[in-house]
Amino acid sequence: MEPNSHLALQGCVSSLRSSIQLLDSSINILDAGVSDYPRLAKVLQTTRHFELVGENDLTTAQASLLSEIRPEVTNLLTRVETYLDKLERREQSLIAKAELQEGRLSRPSANNGPARPSSGVEGAGASGLGAEGLSQLEEVKLQQLRQKKERLGYAVSRLELQAGQRERQLRKSLAVQG
Repeated sequence: MEPNSHLALQGCVSSLRSSIQLLDSSINILDAGVSDYPRLAKVLQTTRHFELVGENDLTTAQASLLSEIRPEVTNLLTRVETYLDKLERREQSLIAKAELQEGRLSRPSANNGPARPSSGVEGAGASGLGAEGLSQLEEVKLQQLRQKKERLGYAVSRLELQAGQRERQLRKSLAVQG
């Protein structure tokens, strides 16, 4: 072989070796850059946390919801008012009944028997009833009736408060929606 061709062949081999080294270096760089790709893909993946809704869609949904709820709320308010009227009538009935019972217990007897109280019973306290001519049984019954009247009055006032609170809550919810 000629010395020139040997030199040319050495230059080619040397060039080929440097190309192989450059190629190895490039492969190592690419491998390092790509090895983290699955993690990067997950990190860079976008996640929608909130959906944006257009104002028109929101207005339409509110109007639809309001049109569904308003008749129900009106119906509920009507039922509450009816129930309150019923409770008021019941309260008036119970008050009238209690007054009637009180009147019967305090009315003087025509024959002044021991079973009827004298005319001063209405103003007397529970402890003074026995001295006014009531038997012990009548005294106990009178005490029970008064306690029952107090309980009923308390129950009526409690129901009125609850009804008022519910009515205010319904009005608040209607005001918020309206």
